Amino acid sequence: QVQLEESGGGSVQSGGSLRLSCPASYTYPYNTYTYCMAWFRQAPGKEREGVAAIGKDGRTTYADSVKGRFTISQDKDKNTLYLQMNTLEPEDSAMYYCAADSLWCGYLSVGKYRYWGQGTQVTVSS
Repeated sequence: QVQLEESGGGSVQSGGSLRLSCPASYTYPYNTYTYCMAWFRQAPGKEREGVAAIGKDGRTTYADSVKGRFTISQDKDKNTLYLQMNTLEPEDSAMYYCAADSLWCGYLSVGKYRYWGQGTQVTVSS
């Protein structure tokens, strides 16, 4: 019902910024208003963790570790989810994934999301 493909990852130095994008493709009758979206990340040897989520009404939720540095947003006309990441730290290095679900909005739990992209790598050097 929805396909996701992340882009925008790369290598930056500590303190730098990146913007991740996740355009979505929907199968009729589903559309951008059907789903809630979120960003997750997974570092080597660690569990996948929630970073930020956005509900159908635009309400946002952030993990404590990224509050004030990351911003999740959505352009419904372009069917695209974004994650603006500022003041990046080496601890932010991970594979970043976008996710979607039609029921669970605002949650940062992996199990709440049915659809996932393939991920984009973010590496922050000190």
